[in-house]
Amino acid sequence: MKNRIKVLRAERDWSQADLAQRLEVSRQSVNAVETGKYDPSLPLAFRIARLFNLKIEEIFIDEVIAGE
Repeated sequence: MKNRIKVLRAERDWSQADLAQRLEVSRQSVNAVETGKYDPSLPLAFRIARLFNLKIEEIFIDEVIAGE
């Protein structure tokens, strides 16, 4: 699943560690989600969306739908 987390994070001048601290996860988890190696749990996806004040669908892009 693609996402806009890296861009959203960069717009706020946050490091992966900064974002991880705000989300109460490890920096490695942030990296794995950003690079698409790991899809976040639904609760984590909601926390990310709330933090950026966006809808989940505005952050995460389903590659199957995007390719249609």
